[in-house]
Amino acid sequence: MRITLCAIVFSFCGTAIALASQIRIKDLVEFDGVRGNDLIGYGLVVGLNGTGDGLRNAPFTEEIMSNILERLGVNVAGEQFRPKNVAAVLVTASLPPFARAGGQIDVTVSAIGDADSLLGGTLVMTPLNAADGQIYAVAQGTIIAGGAAAKGDAATVTQGVPTSGTIPSGARVEREIAFELDSLDSLRLALREPDFTTAGRIEAVINGSFGRAVAIMLDSGTVRLDIGRTRMTSPAHALARIENLLVEPERKARVVVDQRSGTIVMGQDVSISRIAVSQGNLTLRVQEAPIAVQPNPFAEGETMIVPRTNVDIEEEPGIGLAEVPPGTTLAEVVAGLNALGVAPRDMIDILKSIKAAGALHAEFVVR
Repeated sequence: MRITLCAIVFSFCGTAIALASQIRIKDLVEFDGVRGNDLIGYGLVVGLNGTGDGLRNAPFTEEIMSNILERLGVNVAGEQFRPKNVAAVLVTASLPPFARAGGQIDVTVSAIGDADSLLGGTLVMTPLNAADGQIYAVAQGTIIAGGAAAKGDAATVTQGVPTSGTIPSGARVEREIAFELDSLDSLRLALREPDFTTAGRIEAVINGSFGRAVAIMLDSGTVRLDIGRTRMTSPAHALARIENLLVEPERKARVVVDQRSGTIVMGQDVSISRIAVSQGNLTLRVQEAPIAVQPNPFAEGETMIVPRTNVDIEEEPGIGLAEVPPGTTLAEVVAGLNALGVAPRDMIDILKSIKAAGALHAEFVVR
């Protein structure tokens, strides 16, 4: 099986390296307490064109439909429903930080029964609960599904996922998260990629901006900001001042390999020590070509199948035993491997072997 290799290499020269690697603090950290909250709800989608749940296979759909009708004053006790235009769904959303009552958020709707498609359906008013069990939003609206489905008597064609869709601005916030940013005396900055060097640089940049020690590195993933020492009007003003400060993050040397797609991504700090590499492929082909042997006309006998096997061994020319020079940059690593004439399908196996030999100085991640 051949593996298609896609190598993505980014290189910068001269002063462009320093400029391009400067990242805003807001893109490197999460501010403690300033985060979203997940919401979930169980609801009903109506108006489907015969693609809803089969109520015999999804009895919970009939139950929620009965509850909704009874809340609307329709007595359905003892009745049996067999509609095909309704489907039970789970509704999920993320309540953003500082969302206020009356605001609108996007929701995702996913079928949980045996519905074939949610195209054209309308979500009926669905309360959305947080982890504490409280209702924070209510969702309702027309679903936009990203797939299509066609079904006949003998064949079915499905493109995308028609059993899942979204409702832009489909939920209205009814309750606010109890979080008072103004009451904080200090605020922690949590690095998305913990690193002592990066945390130290963030501390230095913030202190340099204020001209005094207002930030301190607590560990590789946390920098604490003293709001009082910033002498700003409020914590929000302090965050607005520091979030756009530029910092050069320090990244780990890492090689990421996706064996399914054959993709290799290497960081610019990957290096390889001096090592010798030998690589080649041996292909064995066995083909069966049986021959039918028949007796002469009007002669006694019967038709026989005579087996015939063709065996072929093919050895592709390898790279022999070649030396990979020590590389100190990504460009040298790539140039050294390409100089060997390695086929794309063999690059992943070679990198694994180099890592096993202890010559690849980087974190090796296989997905």
